Amino acid sequence: MNRNHLTFALCCALVLSSGCSHEAYEKPPVPVGVAAVSSYVGDQGVRYSANIEPYTTVVLAFKVGGYVGGIMQVRGADGHMRDVQAGDIVARGAILARLRQEDYQAKLAEARSQKAEADALLEKATPDFGRANRLFAGQNITRPEFEAARAQYDAAQAKQQGAAALVEEAQTAMHDSSLRAPITGVLLKRLIEMGSLVGPGTPAFAIADTRSVKVVYGIPDVLLGTQRLGSPMTISTEALPDRQFRGRITAIAPNADVKSRLFDVEITVPNPQELLKAGMIASLEVPEAEIPASPEVVPISAIVRSRTDSARYAVFVVERQADREIARARNVELGDTYGNLIAVSSGVHQGEQVIVTGATIVTDGQRVRIIP
Repeated sequence: MNRNHLTFALCCALVLSSGCSHEAYEKPPVPVGVAAVSSYVGDQGVRYSANIEPYTTVVLAFKVGGYVGGIMQVRGADGHMRDVQAGDIVARGAILARLRQEDYQAKLAEARSQKAEADALLEKATPDFGRANRLFAGQNITRPEFEAARAQYDAAQAKQQGAAALVEEAQTAMHDSSLRAPITGVLLKRLIEMGSLVGPGTPAFAIADTRSVKVVYGIPDVLLGTQRLGSPMTISTEALPDRQFRGRITAIAPNADVKSRLFDVEITVPNPQELLKAGMIASLEVPEAEIPASPEVVPISAIVRSRTDSARYAVFVVERQADREIARARNVELGDTYGNLIAVSSGVHQGEQVIVTGATIVTDGQRVRIIP
């Protein structure tokens, strides 16, 4: 065997030797932190945030079109008169704005002129028809002559009625050219300016009655049984930390919000001093004794978006298989939050371990290693 053949044989032996000793590569387990699914036990009531809304909100719009010819004037902080603006209090019946009156006055004058003409025609046609009726009864005129007299009377009467309707329509349009406040309340918005052109249905003002306010918050379905119409409730706000306000539950939504899965509850609170403003955030507490069952909770950091249904949420549960720990994805239904915990109504069971550190990087079926 020459030297070249010997070298080739040695190379083949090395390749075969290395191939026989090679083992399949396996990814190392991903280190993760876990927490056990547990039942929520609190020493205080569950607090809810709520939105304060006006008891009544009315958006005012013109029924007719035209140029804005006047806006209600009020005295400003500097003592000078100015256009009414957001934050001003307006009384029921107050004229907030008027369209240019010349256009409507002209239409009303034209309608009245037509009615006067129609009244004159009817005034003449009435005795003529009466005379023709008497002559026809005495057989002193023919039927065609009588019918002609009656036709003139009917036409005059119809024209007078049409002219009267035009006058009424013009008067209504003039009345509608002024926008009046239907309630006493605070002006939320003014959407028009002097001289602007508006059409029928154009929003001009928004007024809110805040002498009472609605406090709206959402609750999960497990607490629906604890809410009763007429039940007294106490709320507070950070803006008025030393005050508490009492009201009663006046409405409970019949269906849950599609996204949050919460049912809106409405509390009506008297607000005679206007201390509570629309848009404020209120808080209230549902006593722990009223919670019907201790919900199962997991840390919020365990929640990830479901990879099988983008509209749902999921957690990774650590399952033990032989001598390995495997991450398994499970879709869950979420409930209320309790600090950094969130209730889970389905998908996991008490005592199971869910991944809280590393949940966003593991995949279903991946090997993991629990770290302290």
